[in-house]
Amino acid sequence: MAELLAGASILDVDVEDAVADEHVRSSAYRRVVSVTASSVSRDRDRAIVATILRDPNEMGSKTAVVTLVDRIAMKVSGPAEFRQWSAELLPEIDQLKTEGYREFIRRRIHDWRFYLSVEDDGHVPAPAELAQVTDWMQRVLAQESTSPAVLALLAESGNRKKTRNIAKNRAASRKLRTK
Repeated sequence: MAELLAGASILDVDVEDAVADEHVRSSAYRRVVSVTASSVSRDRDRAIVATILRDPNEMGSKTAVVTLVDRIAMKVSGPAEFRQWSAELLPEIDQLKTEGYREFIRRRIHDWRFYLSVEDDGHVPAPAELAQVTDWMQRVLAQESTSPAVLALLAESGNRKKTRNIAKNRAASRKLRTK
């Protein structure tokens, strides 16, 4: 814990408190993830993830790693960079004891890979591809995509009524703005 905090230049956390109290530790992890995601260099990410995932509180460590995945996905230059970055983390993620947590992180990585291929590469997925991402990612795309084809697909094939409605409304408002 001391090395993790020092590496992120976080000096105001009592290491003994963090070791003893999972809430203090979770808060420290959030701060480490924030500093890590803000860094230009990705060189230490795998070691940081490995350290966080060794925590006995797997729920807290999973949450911290998912936050890092989300922040990096929104920062990378494109799908290839994210694919390479996330592939380096998979061996560390596989060390989690709880299969559900491992699978959750893997799914989040898959979702972001999908998102980046759609939004950055302009890939228009088939309905079967769309069905392979989580409802959460479908909703993110419905709320953020600027592609008329992607919005039309979500309006027609989104898993949830709310997602379909968001996509329909956004597609309609985009049509009005272009007239």
